[in-house]
Formats: sequence, C-alpha cells, structure tokens
Amino acid sequence: MVFQSFNLFNNMTVLQNCMLCTRKVLHISKEEAFNRAITHLKDVGMAPYINAKPSQLSGGQRQRVAIARALASDPKILLCDEATSALDPQTTASILSLLKEINEKLGITIVIITHQMSVIREICSHVAIIEHGVLVEDGLVEDIFSHPKSKAAKELILRDQPGN
Repeated sequence: MVFQSFNLFNNMTVLQNCMLCTRKVLHISKEEAFNRAITHLKDVGMAPYINAKPSQLSGGQRQRVAIARALASDPKILLCDEATSALDPQTTASILSLLKEINEKLGITIVIITHQMSVIREICSHVAIIEHGVLVEDGLVEDIFSHPKSKAAKELILRDQPGN
C-alpha cells in the first residue's frame, strides 16, 4: 500500500524502511530483503539515497521510497491511497508516470484511490465511482468520462474540468 503521507519511519534510512516490511511480515532473510529493497529502489530512481533519512528527502522522493517499499513485498496489487494529493503538479506527473511504468513493466495491477479525476484520466483504464460507500458507476475511463450516468460521476467530472 502506498499512502498519501508516505508513512516512512524517520529514524530509519531509506534502505531500512524498504527492508522492514519484507523482514518483519514476509519473514525473509536479511540478504533477500536487502536484494529486494535495492532492486526496487533502483526501479524508482532512489538507489543513490539508501543512507538518507526521510527528513532529508523531498515529498516526491519520499513517495518513491514508499512505492519501492510496497514493491519489495512482491504484491499482485498495489493500492495507492491518495498517493499524489500531497505533491505539487510536476511531482504528481512524475509519480503517475512511475506508476504507469510499474504497471506496464512489472504487470502489477494498481488501484488508485483519489478525488482528482485528472489522475484517473492520466493513467487509468477503468474507474469505479463510489459514493457514501456504495458503488454507483464503473467501467472504462473513456466511457464514464464521456457519458457519466450517476450524479456522483457527473459532479466529479464537472468539478475537474478547467475553470471549475
């Protein structure tokens, strides 16, 4: 899972943050955890920062570390909960590009939870609109965006239009 607030441990290095989940949850060897962490830190462009603490990194760099940490557990699905909402537009674009690359290169399904329809429009193929915990509409992004049926979808899409 990739969180909006990164959820990195500030008293640990980038490498330690990436190794923690695999060591404690998956119970793999320290060597295997190290190898996975290094591989995924390289994948997200953060290998040069393995000895840095999260407080020394920008928001985009922290999010890249959080993505590497999630990938180190070898997930079939990567859940991103508002993963770009705390980032500036340029950094958001780079994180979305990274997520798209991960989806294509590693074949991992990515579920993105967001209120920003521009994020959905940018990288998603399917969308589900949930209102008050109820699924009110789902389908291909192009279909939903061009012909929204539910009031919630219409409001979200209209709110995301330039000038609104």
